[in-house]
Amino acid sequence: MKISPSLMCMDLARFQEQIAFIDQHADYFHIDIMDGHFVPNLTLSPFFVGQVKKLASKPLDCHLMVTRPQDYIGDLARAGADYITLHPETINGQAFRLIEEIRRHGMKVGLILNPETPVDAMKYYIHKADKITVMTVDPGFAGQPFIPEMLDKIAELKSWREREGLSFEIEIDGSCNQRTYRELMAAGADVFIVGTSGLFNHADDIGDAWQLMSEQILAARNEVMPHAKSA
Repeated sequence: MKISPSLMCMDLARFQEQIAFIDQHADYFHIDIMDGHFVPNLTLSPFFVGQVKKLASKPLDCHLMVTRPQDYIGDLARAGADYITLHPETINGQAFRLIEEIRRHGMKVGLILNPETPVDAMKYYIHKADKITVMTVDPGFAGQPFIPEMLDKIAELKSWREREGLSFEIEIDGSCNQRTYRELMAAGADVFIVGTSGLFNHADDIGDAWQLMSEQILAARNEVMPHAKSA
């Protein structure tokens, strides 16, 4: 499994320490950018992305929970983003143009589905995605309960990928933790976005928290794939 810690949930008082540790251990940094319109909250920004980029070598994945994603792409590219992840609800009428703009800036393309949004909403451009994220909670708030109906959507994406010969990663955003790892793996998840319940609340020390998370994920993997070798 690949791991993408959600920086919205980190301890900002320990910014340098936690970014440096995550950069040594994670596969991605997940950075939520909210505009107070698409979702009620305001969170991180292109400026924050630039600050992370000063310390990070792993890819920065910027999840745009905004009504006008076209206003952010250039600023995020200049700040050092590596992925731009878009909601189909916000790109109707400009999806192909925005995807090509992201590519022109040298970044990769993510697509993300709210719980109520079907896979069919992006069927005409799904083949252009490097990564597809399934929201297993409503967007915009940390600490929500897992929506079990999303397991079917994960399995649907895995089947779609195999049927069409595509290579996008399937990522999960929302309530990735000890209670859900096994089911998410079994359904076909490749990447876990971990936040408060999956990582940062385990311990004050990020190293201790990471160790506990790793043990939980390994235990879940051994249940799903009992003959897999330890990482």
